[in-house]
Amino acid sequence: MYKYLSLLNEIENMIERGNYRQGERIPSIRSLSVSYHCNKSTVLRALAELERKHIIYSLSKSGYYVVTSNAELNQGENLGLDFSSSSPDPAVFPYLDFQHCINQAIDIYKNDLFIYGTPRGLPSLIDVVQKQLNNYQVFAKKQNIFITSGIQQALSILAVIPFPNNRKTILIEQPGYHLFIESLQTLQIPVIGIRRTSNGIDLAELERLFREENIKFFYTMPRYHNPLGTSYSQKEKKEILELAQKYNVFIVEDDYLADFEQNSKADPIYSYDDFTHVIYLKSYSKVIFPGLRIGIAVIPDKLIETFSQYKRILDIDSSMLSQAALEIYIKNGMFERHKEKMKATYFSRANCLISALENKQKECNQTNFSYTPIKNIAFHTYIELNEQISCEKVIHRLKNKSIIVDGATNNYLRSFPARDSILKLNISNVEEEYIEEGISQIVKQIF
Repeated sequence: MYKYLSLLNEIENMIERGNYRQGERIPSIRSLSVSYHCNKSTVLRALAELERKHIIYSLSKSGYYVVTSNAELNQGENLGLDFSSSSPDPAVFPYLDFQHCINQAIDIYKNDLFIYGTPRGLPSLIDVVQKQLNNYQVFAKKQNIFITSGIQQALSILAVIPFPNNRKTILIEQPGYHLFIESLQTLQIPVIGIRRTSNGIDLAELERLFREENIKFFYTMPRYHNPLGTSYSQKEKKEILELAQKYNVFIVEDDYLADFEQNSKADPIYSYDDFTHVIYLKSYSKVIFPGLRIGIAVIPDKLIETFSQYKRILDIDSSMLSQAALEIYIKNGMFERHKEKMKATYFSRANCLISALENKQKECNQTNFSYTPIKNIAFHTYIELNEQISCEKVIHRLKNKSIIVDGATNNYLRSFPARDSILKLNISNVEEEYIEEGISQIVKQIF
């Protein structure tokens, strides 16, 4: 990696950690050159890029200073906080690193990037991904790995292709991933739900559905469920797999937040399978940026031919340029470094969110809402409102205060009867220093 990028990232990280505060002067060009063992031109290039990103600004004959945020300039006004978005914070997108990888990909692959590829994906990226998946205890052969245009494309294909068990109905957790729910209902694909709460799912009910219903596959988010933020225990994962194997039901495991796992012993369901019943999906959208549209699908042998055929019909291949850039981004160590940066940022914000919710619940001592503490959340959780409280009215009142939150209506099937009245809370786009005040304002509007 270029030296100036390393320096740029280090200064940016120090600003985010508060080593250099808003309005504060950062060390001189000479000092940075000595500290980081590089020449002045390297320092100047890094500072120029930081200035271009509006992170610092320069004053003639004075030096470089940290930009004061809009939030700080507008103290006393409405906060303008978005607790609804689950997309990564644009402020931490790895723009320059990835731009470097795109340029390098064009230099390396040249014309190969601008012609049709293969439905399976760029072979050199698959090589890299195979090694990376080992870190998640997903030991897959190359022929079982497909590069897809995000997890959404993989789910769309799996929803319509015939499965070896010759069944038609898809079982999903409720609440669940809203875009997949919308897709299934729009395409009128047979689908039923099973209730999931902070305590997990009823395994006896799961077995009944596997036994009595025509279940093709069970779509689940074992880790950091969307929108609840909860995770299954290892015992629950093994029991779910045992039931699937017993009744010949496939499991589609959406591990979209695998990179944010804090517990090194938390393995996916796939790791317990014999490579026959679990389809493993992984995304890069939450770590890098949503527009990348690169997902990974690990497909069992008996589904490879059908999955490949349908994928080829749908889009021939996923973006070759994005695939090549991602390959370089991972191989150069940029992905791991950025992942650790994101984990640290979100872990700190998540702890702040948990603390704020627990304190408010104790302080208020009321029954208008409840919060069930969740260990090791990634960046989202939820609070449940009393059934007498209108979720829509709370959302509207908060909007008038410039605080955006969302309910879970879209996370349920239209036909699912047992819906909880919950407010989803995401902190991926809320800076740590404003989380406590934001939660305080949210609680004030629940009455």
